Amino acid sequence: MEYVSALVPPVVMAVFFIGVVRVIVKTQGGAAKTKEDAAVEAALTRQQPPANSDA
Repeated sequence: MEYVSALVPPVVMAVFFIGVVRVIVKTQGGAAKTKEDAAVEAALTRQQPPANSDA
């Protein structure tokens, strides 16, 4: 029975890891993607310094 107790933690971790990957993949794209992309674009636009016109 020691082999069962030795295999349980890796199997549990593998199941949780697969679940996390599935959630990440499912949340990519769709209606939320456009909203997230717009938020990222707005944040990047605010962080960019103004262009110098000294040329």
